[in-house]
Amino acid sequence: MDVSGGSGQPRSENAEPTEHPAGPTAPTTDGGPDPADAPTAPPETEASARTGKPSPTPSAEEPTEPTAGPETGEAPETATPEDTRADAPADAPVSDAAVPDTRTDKPTDAPGTSGESEGRALADSGMSKGRPPQRPKEPGGGLLMGRPFGVPVYVAPSWFLVAALITWVFGGQLDRVLPELGAARYLVSLFFAVAFYASVLVHELAHTVAAIRFKLPVRRIQLQFFGGVSEIEKEAETPGREFVLAFVGPLLSLALSGVFYLAMQPVEPGTVPGVLLAGLMVSNLIVAAFNLLPGLPLDGGRMLRAVVWKITGRPMSGTVAAAWVGRALAVSVLIGLPLLNYSGAFGGGAEETGGGMDTVTDALLAAILAAIIWTGAGNSLRMARLREHLPELRARTLTRRAVPVETDTPLSEALRRANAAGARALVVVDADGNPLSLVREAAIVGVPEHRRPWVAVSGLAQDLTDGMRVSAELAGEDLLDVLRATPATEYLVVEETGEIYGVLSAADVERAFVRAMARPS
Repeated sequence: MDVSGGSGQPRSENAEPTEHPAGPTAPTTDGGPDPADAPTAPPETEASARTGKPSPTPSAEEPTEPTAGPETGEAPETATPEDTRADAPADAPVSDAAVPDTRTDKPTDAPGTSGESEGRALADSGMSKGRPPQRPKEPGGGLLMGRPFGVPVYVAPSWFLVAALITWVFGGQLDRVLPELGAARYLVSLFFAVAFYASVLVHELAHTVAAIRFKLPVRRIQLQFFGGVSEIEKEAETPGREFVLAFVGPLLSLALSGVFYLAMQPVEPGTVPGVLLAGLMVSNLIVAAFNLLPGLPLDGGRMLRAVVWKITGRPMSGTVAAAWVGRALAVSVLIGLPLLNYSGAFGGGAEETGGGMDTVTDALLAAILAAIIWTGAGNSLRMARLREHLPELRARTLTRRAVPVETDTPLSEALRRANAAGARALVVVDADGNPLSLVREAAIVGVPEHRRPWVAVSGLAQDLTDGMRVSAELAGEDLLDVLRATPATEYLVVEETGEIYGVLSAADVERAFVRAMARPS
């Protein structure tokens, strides 16, 4: 199966990051901004490609620095006196449950005020993760076998299970064909299992080489239960490329089947080499035929998607058509595969089977295969919807209004200025107005109201790095790539001229992402 490119499903084995309590800023004694709502957990954003074959709250004295990863806290909801954007008016505060404004003419507005205890309750609840939508955390991947074409190849633990199953089943068949082998038949069977998965690897490498040829990044290849996975992180730009990317896998499997057939000709059929070559020829033929079935997440489904995409001009239409065909295919496999096997379509009849145990085994394997196809088709639809809504995530529309404060400014004064300006973020600047750091919202929440006049904003700020400076023109997948490259709770948004536009909160990106995904295509 293959859903590489844009129609793939995200990896499901990602580990859930730990939660770091964080929340919007609590109000000051001078009427500072007040907590906003906590975001939900970030959705998955990565497009993967499959090919399958049968923290405590920070204190004032010790502000907690966010970790470098998806476990960072939320972004600040406060700001300071002068607006860093000359053209952005200071709007009046809104309610404490304010959702970030997405107007394109200025950064988002400030929230209103409420009690400090409410802000602390939000921060202590652990509900606010405040991180950009992350690609699922990559698991260990199994045993690293090498890096052909610079792409890591892993053997998942599940491969050892299926290798043992192939060894057992093929060994039983060898006992009938070559009884003189004795126990050595299992060694031959193990060699067949390894050779078969080497053929699967070649199938995956065909997808990988095509993706590299089209300048599509490949994250990794993984050999696992029921085949392999080629994780291609971006969608093909045209339906023609999508078709080629999908077709090269089955095409190479067919070519391998032909190679093994030619290699059989000079070999005696009743020998170990003859049996191995025949088995590899048949297995590669089955892999090619199965993957050519026209339903996602199989290669044939992606080929159907490319055809519908070409006809309609909309990749989403192709995904919907191929995904529903894939679901129909899953039902057909669930019902039809055991019936075909029982009727003797695969070489045996009811009278030749092992009885009820074989029937149960056939039904179980059909159910597993049908579940894989059904789930892959559903995930393909979800990822297509994600890509369709990604352009709606624009740094310029999600940016919060920010005001600059100098390093020695007391927190209470900074929050008073922010509330007066209707801003929701604080940028620490030097005497010349150059930005130095961003005040972290999670750190502000941890400072009791009575201590804020004696706490300088510089002690609650995170120094700016190159990766924390974001262009206001970024949008969609380019924006998410930048945020993933430098995980943080807040980012300084600048114009192309270098002028400060505002502060982008990872929590705002997350909320906008969730809202976009909730809307139907």
